[in-house]
Amino acid sequence: MNPSAHGWIKKLLNQVSETVYSQTETEAFYNRLKQAGFIYGSNIKVVLDIIKPFDLTEEERCKINLLLTYYFIYLKHKSDEDFIDSLIRYYKAISNQKRSFFEELFGDKTPDSLLEKMIHKRIHIDDNFITKNFNYFLINALLFVDVLGYQRFLRDEKDIKNYVNNLESALETIVFSVIDNKSVKTEYDDNLIKLFEGSIRHKNSELPTYQNAVSFISEPLEKLYVVDLVCMASWTDKTIDTEEREFLLRLKNDLILDSEIIAQSVNDINLFYDEHKEDVAFLSSKNLAQSFYDNSSKVVSKLITRNSKRLIKELSESKEAMTLLAQSTQRTLTDEEQKKIQSQLLDIFKSIPSLAIFMLPGGMLLLPLFVKFIPKLLPSAFDENRIDDKE
Repeated sequence: MNPSAHGWIKKLLNQVSETVYSQTETEAFYNRLKQAGFIYGSNIKVVLDIIKPFDLTEEERCKINLLLTYYFIYLKHKSDEDFIDSLIRYYKAISNQKRSFFEELFGDKTPDSLLEKMIHKRIHIDDNFITKNFNYFLINALLFVDVLGYQRFLRDEKDIKNYVNNLESALETIVFSVIDNKSVKTEYDDNLIKLFEGSIRHKNSELPTYQNAVSFISEPLEKLYVVDLVCMASWTDKTIDTEEREFLLRLKNDLILDSEIIAQSVNDINLFYDEHKEDVAFLSSKNLAQSFYDNSSKVVSKLITRNSKRLIKELSESKEAMTLLAQSTQRTLTDEEQKKIQSQLLDIFKSIPSLAIFMLPGGMLLLPLFVKFIPKLLPSAFDENRIDDKE
């Protein structure tokens, strides 16, 4: 099952046992979402281990977790409407204000195909690959807003668009409040604010006050999610300091929560970040430029691996490209040679749809990575060509 290929939703739903869902309580499922990293915007695994994440990218795991969470909410609600149809209607309902976001997709007549494109579009908020690497973390952390909106939609469709917009605004106010409450702000805090601002889809001209924001949060899942977002905003070097704990105590009282919920949220985020810090680029001790490089390297490596056979075939028809790529493993190519190999690679990318990412704005910045990774991931093919070149 490949979440990057057509037909993945239908295949996934056929593999999922409804028994697994029926035996899992809502709060327990939410906690498993945290363990999978979905709530934190870094999908380390698939929720409930429903499928084996054999060779999935983080974005593919994110797609699966998002769909499985929607399906869980749908089954708990026991709606008579078809799951895919109801989810499409929900996305259309919350997208009316910003019709251009999905408008090019609405012509698709097959429901599951349309939903696949919608989910892909939702996760890939920005087609600019460079920008996406910087705000990917919080874009996906805020996906649970969509889930909360769908839960409300199944119960009451009235004013659903306003509900989602107001929920995002309330979350923004609360998250900014905890950061502003810090006496000393770190680079993590500054980056978090920038990422949060860049990830909100519906920006209101004026945010609600803190009191109005917390008064909007009333559902159990909303409350759990708000506390986890606050813990994300508070977390620095595995430490939630006294000021931040005081804010969490205030939030506990305002939302009428048990102390155990706050304690578990703090413990959960510490455990997750401690175990997966090196796997979550944003949280590792690197600057954003290094995080971009790391994320880009993973994507380029995956694209080359998945398209290796087609690449070998296309490259074999370009002797000059093969020669330059082989030489790049032994020396630094000159500027003229770099331009030559980039031009030839772009021609090859045009014939391989999966590599169209390099044609997007900012894609040229990834070409040096492509040149670097091809010889490493396809050593036998390039060793053979080097021998031929010597001969």
